[in-house]
Amino acid sequence: MLLTIAWLLCLLLCARFCGVAAERLGQTAPVGELLAGVLIGLVLLALAPLNGFATSLETAAYLEQITTLAIFFLVLQAGVELEPREVSAASTGAFAVALGGVLLPMALGVAIGWWLLPDSPLKTAQAVVIGVAISVTAIPATARVFEELGMLHSRLGVLVLSAAVIDDVFGLLLMAGVTTFVASGGMVDLTELAWLALKTAGFFVTTGLLGVHVYPHINERLREEKMVALDLSALVAVALAYAVLAEALGLHWIMGVFMAGLFFEPLRIGAQPYRDMQLILAAICSGVLGPMFFVSIGLAVDLRAVIEVPLLLLLVIAAAFLGKLLGAGLPARMFGFDRRHATAVGVGMSARGAVELIILGVVAEAGVFDATAGDGMVANLFSVLVIMAVVTTFATPILLRSLLRGDAR
Repeated sequence: MLLTIAWLLCLLLCARFCGVAAERLGQTAPVGELLAGVLIGLVLLALAPLNGFATSLETAAYLEQITTLAIFFLVLQAGVELEPREVSAASTGAFAVALGGVLLPMALGVAIGWWLLPDSPLKTAQAVVIGVAISVTAIPATARVFEELGMLHSRLGVLVLSAAVIDDVFGLLLMAGVTTFVASGGMVDLTELAWLALKTAGFFVTTGLLGVHVYPHINERLREEKMVALDLSALVAVALAYAVLAEALGLHWIMGVFMAGLFFEPLRIGAQPYRDMQLILAAICSGVLGPMFFVSIGLAVDLRAVIEVPLLLLLVIAAAFLGKLLGAGLPARMFGFDRRHATAVGVGMSARGAVELIILGVVAEAGVFDATAGDGMVANLFSVLVIMAVVTTFATPILLRSLLRGDAR
């Protein structure tokens, strides 16, 4: 128990220190926290001769439990931060940018997977995971640059952030499909796909109706009690109930948690309870569970992937940038943006972050990255995708500031 507590203390302090350092360098905290995990992993590798010390963290079951709890609250926070009206009110341009920013990177990722990955029952799922990881967009990194330049509420800023939100929703839906595919053993026929689509539609209809008609009544009663703790308990209880419903229908529980947060919005539950819950979830996620999650992801990264599968790594990074530049930039050009601002749209959509790492954590738990002995390509796939997330997240703010410096006000 002493060693467990000591490791938790070490992980939390290192993650928070690196997260704050990253923010001061103009990056997002998760990037620093992830790099903290990579550095700790390198230290463990150097201390490998001290087996009892070095392996005690890598084999710790409590890390997996903490990761699951962190994913729960991170996804719940993502749902709370996103209001349904933001997606439904997004302009045609934002939907076009989002769609292009998903489809082209997705196609490039799947093509890379089919070309380089070895044949196996999981090859389809692994190729799709590459596409999903490339197609999502990190909102915080881009939002910070637009806010810094005074362009957060400009036409360009609203377009990019709206499209990024839609991309993340697509990513979560695709992740649910991948995990279902893996759970079925990689064998899903058209009948099963149709049945899955029907159950998925039923899930969204049910949770949507509950969110619209039941949520407000529950929270109206809770507001009478004037206890924030009850609001949190109710939100977590609803998230757990939706997660149970999702699992019962053959979907991943993460979709239930996301939907629970999605309908926890100011117009339904009141402005003050909403702000209180934002603060509580931010404290839980940014203060403890988020850093623990990202540092654990960093621990799982093997930098030997840079040497062992350089072609896969370079192609994934190139597809990540090119897919967003063309997939999101060209629709922006069609909707009236000049070449420089259309390029800024593609660059702004290129950062990856929390949502991608959550998706990778979930599909890794589902066994998508399981590889046979000697299969270095699949064994390094998780590390390649995390390295891609770090590279794109680091590069995006730098490129975006360079493109938009003349527009700052």
